[in-house]
Amino acid sequence: MIKVAEAQEILKALGLPPAQYNEMAALTFLAVCDIKEKDKWIKVTRQSLGVTKGIMTFINHNYGKSYAPNTRETFRRQVLHQFVQARVIDYNPDNPSLPVNSPRTHYALTNEVLEVVKTYKTRNWKKALKNFIDTVGKLSEVYLKERELILIPVVLQNGEILKLSAGKHNEVQAAIVEQFAPRFANGGMLLYLGDTAKKDLFVDEKGLNDLGIPIDQHSKLPDVIIYDNKRKWLFLIEAVTSHGPVSPKRLLELEKF
Repeated sequence: MIKVAEAQEILKALGLPPAQYNEMAALTFLAVCDIKEKDKWIKVTRQSLGVTKGIMTFINHNYGKSYAPNTRETFRRQVLHQFVQARVIDYNPDNPSLPVNSPRTHYALTNEVLEVVKTYKTRNWKKALKNFIDTVGKLSEVYLKERELILIPVVLQNGEILKLSAGKHNEVQAAIVEQFAPRFANGGMLLYLGDTAKKDLFVDEKGLNDLGIPIDQHSKLPDVIIYDNKRKWLFLIEAVTSHGPVSPKRLLELEKF
């Protein structure tokens, strides 16, 4: 397949490491570019695609390569994340406020790479490529600042500000810390706060250790842990937005824990 080899050549020229211009990466790039085997690169277009119904379906229909459904995580972790970091693709460009675990997550070619790819195999290729490589660092800084603007700030008692990734789940967590704790937990001490993007965003290891809570088992911890020292109450809180309250099974797990 000539187009796969050409996609690999483009990705390599854009400065990606070998792991990100293998066959899977090349096919992913062709999908977000909407380039089929007989298309010319000048026809590249910018379209937003999800992983399973977008990228994987495109690859199967146009290049005869079928990946198992559970491979979507491999696409995300070994190709798409790196493409985003390298400014090859944009993450959720149609709706940047989507949470990290949203089923509507999508990806699209950046406008900068779109313009570079259009020049592939033309006399303007080297100049366009150089311009991209010379400016991609600055573009990355701009991109990170844009993502920073949609993070959810959480102000702790000591004035420290944590930033949670966007999403309804984390909006509830912010309300737990800022509104629930002062009213119902006597302004208790925050010991643990997870994040949909980073499980252990805030961990008071000393506070947890003093209470005998094993801090090496974060996967078993609820979303928020608050300790009211006045009443000696420990609040184990799950931030629920879609899956219902703490079930009897979960309650027993927490009691045992």
